[in-house]
Amino acid sequence: MKSSRAAVWGVNGLLALLALLALFPLFWMLSVSLMPLGSASTFPPPLLPLHPTLANYRALFVGADLGRYLLNSLIVSGGITLGSLACNVLAGYAFAKLRYAGRERTFNLLLGALVIPTQVAMMPLFLLAREMHIVNSYAGVILPSLASIFGIYLVRQYARAIPTEMLEAARIDGASEFRIFARVVLPLLKPIILTLTILTFLTAWNDFMWPLIVLTGSSHYTLPIALASLARQHNQDVEMLMAGSMVTVVPVLVLFLLLQRYYIQGLLLGSVKG
Repeated sequence: MKSSRAAVWGVNGLLALLALLALFPLFWMLSVSLMPLGSASTFPPPLLPLHPTLANYRALFVGADLGRYLLNSLIVSGGITLGSLACNVLAGYAFAKLRYAGRERTFNLLLGALVIPTQVAMMPLFLLAREMHIVNSYAGVILPSLASIFGIYLVRQYARAIPTEMLEAARIDGASEFRIFARVVLPLLKPIILTLTILTFLTAWNDFMWPLIVLTGSSHYTLPIALASLARQHNQDVEMLMAGSMVTVVPVLVLFLLLQRYYIQGLLLGSVKG
């Protein structure tokens, strides 16, 4: 009995230590962002700010116009998330429950495309975006991200657990396919939709490569690109860069904390039912 209790304390202690190690970079980033310029460059570097200040945040939002880049990121990430949910949920449900010629072959082709590196498609995508005259616009960032093979796969695996008899009963009662999808399927897919929402928003928020390629003017820059540009201009101002990093991290951290229960639930249910 004593040995099992000691083992539990040991495991909890180890987990607490690992959690502290994982959170320390975030704590350090917050601490440095509140220090006056030049304070973090002293040796040894202070762990806490002796004279906390919000001057770095003020300089970012007033001098560097970070608020506009934050709004750009919200527009792009929100647009990608909403559009991606609509496309992936519809496609995943169709692959799981609707019968039509070539369904399995098409899905296998999609799975095969997963092995192709994303970077291979960027040049053809850019040429296509140029022909469509959407370079340096929100549409140029959002449209190529509307459908995700991983998202379709995730929804399909989850939707396969929906009883076919339930859908057939609704059809016999005269319900249209749209009504079945809206009234029966969507409520059952809620956990995986919330999980997909978090995954898609985080991916879109952190994406750096494609927005850097397609956005040629600073007016549409997202936060990761603006932060990289800021790092080139203020590479000595560590405190200001840490403040910019905090502005980039906080929105996705809040979203994850708000939806983490549904996120874990969706992943667990999907793994069991898939």
